[in-house]
Amino acid sequence: MNIVVFDDPVIRMDLLPFTFTRPVASIRVGILTIKEKWEKFFGQPISDLTQNYLQEKFPLIETTENLLINGAVCPDENLHKAIQQLKKGERLVKGGLTVALRTEDVQSFVDAPVKTNEYSGDVTVMDQVWRIFQHNGEQIRSDFELLTRGRKSNPIKDPHTRTYCPENIFIEDGAVIRAAVLNAATGPIYIGRNAQIHEGGLIRGPFALGEESIMNMGVKVRGDTTIGPYCKVGGEISNAVIFGFSNKAHDGFLGSSVIGEWCNLGADTNTSNLKNNYDSVKLWNYPKVGFQNTGLMFCGLMMGDHSKCGINTMFNTGTVTGVSSNIFGAGYPRNFVPSFAWGGTAGFTTFQLDKASETASKAMERRNQTLTEVDKRILKNIFDITVSERVWEKKS
Repeated sequence: MNIVVFDDPVIRMDLLPFTFTRPVASIRVGILTIKEKWEKFFGQPISDLTQNYLQEKFPLIETTENLLINGAVCPDENLHKAIQQLKKGERLVKGGLTVALRTEDVQSFVDAPVKTNEYSGDVTVMDQVWRIFQHNGEQIRSDFELLTRGRKSNPIKDPHTRTYCPENIFIEDGAVIRAAVLNAATGPIYIGRNAQIHEGGLIRGPFALGEESIMNMGVKVRGDTTIGPYCKVGGEISNAVIFGFSNKAHDGFLGSSVIGEWCNLGADTNTSNLKNNYDSVKLWNYPKVGFQNTGLMFCGLMMGDHSKCGINTMFNTGTVTGVSSNIFGAGYPRNFVPSFAWGGTAGFTTFQLDKASETASKAMERRNQTLTEVDKRILKNIFDITVSERVWEKKS
C-alpha cells in the first residue's frame, strides 16, 4: 500500500509561516515530525502531497492503491487501527475533517465520491501554530513510547550527573552528559544520538533533545520542550519547540514558542509569553490578514525558517515573524514581522532575495548542509508571494 500525507489547504494556511518552507506533516511536535510518526506506525516510507513549489523538494509517489492521511493529524494506536481498516473508496472523518482515505486518484481525492466513516475517538490535530507547543508535552510522551519500546537506554556514566526517575530517561548512542540534573519525575526525557549536555544543565521532563544538538553550560529547561536535531541552546527555555538546525546559544528566555529551522537568536534575546493584564494572546493569522484570538494566556514567538535577531532583542507577547526576516535594534519590534524584513522599531527595509539566499547558504554550510537550487527556488517563491506583506515597498 502506497501511503501519502497531504496538506489540508485550510490548515496549511493557518500554519504559516512554518508551512511556507515545508509540508504540514514535516512540522516537528514531540520528538518526531508528524510524517516520521506515521512512518514509525506503518513501518514504511511515506511521501508528500503538498504545494506545487514545494513538491520538487518533497516528491510525491503515486500508485493505483493509495492511502492518504491528513498531514496535520498525529497518530495513535486506535487511529492507526481505524485507518488500516479502511477499504478502497472509504474515507475516515472526524467532524468535518478528512483524516484519511483510500483512493486510486491522489491528485483529485478531495472531490472523490467515497463512503464516509465517522471516527469515534479523539484526534490530535495541528491546525494552528500554537497547537505545536500546546500539544508538545503529550506528543513527547507518545513518541518516547514509540521510539523506546523494547529497547534499552545507554547508561549515564558521569558520576556528577543527578537523575530523578531514571526509568523515564532514554539516552541514545554517543550522547555525552556532564554534571547535569535530569528530572524525569514530571515526564520522560529523551536524549538523541551524539547530543551533548554541558556542565550545570538543569532539565525537567517531558523533554526531547535531537541528535547532534548541544546544550550549553548552565542551561535551564522546563518541561514540554523539544530541541530538534543539530541545534545549540542555552539560557532559559520553557514549553518551546525548535524544529532543528537553529541556535539559541546564549542567555535569555524563550517560552511558549515555536522556532523553525536555520534561525538564530542573538545573545540575551527574550520572548514575552504573558501579557501584563493576563489577557488572552492575539496572534497574526495569515489567511485572516490580521490578529486572531488564541484563547491562551501564554503564547510567545512564532519564527519562520532562516529568520534571525540581534543581541538583546525583545519580542512582545504573541509575535510572528516570517521567513528570512532579520530583526535588530532597541525596543519591541511589531507583533508581526513580514518575510524578508530587515530592521526593527526604527522601521523596515527589504532583505533582498540575493542577500537572504547568501546568508542562508553561509548558515547551512556551518552545519555541513547546502542551500540547493531547489531551496533557492523555494525562497524566491516565498519572496514573491509575500510581497504584499512588506507594506513599505508600496511607499517607496
